[in-house]
Amino acid sequence: MTTPTPAGTGARPPVRPLPLELPGRTLLLVAGMPGAGKSTLLAGLPPVHGVAVVDSETHRAALRRLLPAAVPYDWYRPLVHLLHRLAVVFAAVSPAPIVVAHLPATDARTRTAVARLAALTGRAAHLLWLDVDPEEARRGQRERGRMVPEPSFARHAERATRTSALLREGPPPGWHSATVLDRAAARAGVQLQITSGAHGGARHK
Repeated sequence: MTTPTPAGTGARPPVRPLPLELPGRTLLLVAGMPGAGKSTLLAGLPPVHGVAVVDSETHRAALRRLLPAAVPYDWYRPLVHLLHRLAVVFAAVSPAPIVVAHLPATDARTRTAVARLAALTGRAAHLLWLDVDPEEARRGQRERGRMVPEPSFARHAERATRTSALLREGPPPGWHSATVLDRAAARAGVQLQITSGAHGGARHK
């Protein structure tokens, strides 16, 4: 396996997707500030048999098609979040060997809830954290055309800074591994590899 380069070394961005080894029954949480590039990373995942990808973009796009074009996203954002979280639960209890779920999860309580969901459904919990600075995240929101309100985003940014520092010390309780990618590394993508055993520890890119 390729060992990710520690952050801050000045290494050139990767040109190949990062291989991410996962056990046969896994819940992989892809997390980070809104605008960090989570949906873009998931969209670039090559299809793999046995991998179920749950992305909130799917529900947002479905509701957008059903609702009049004049209805602003802010009005149905809570419904998108509800549908997405229900989909994560349904996927976790499904027989799919690997579930990849997208949530900001800057709040430690959300990460704890996901880890507990994984444990309750017989899955190993693995975390893929996208570590970007607030300005990068804001730029990502502008590119996708959906801006998070400033007070909410400020809370996300503050929690994300603490989370990035925490994950550099190792996986939180309940997590088998934590992999940290900056935005450049995330753009190179991730290649999921189903393995027969779990790999613990924190990794950085």
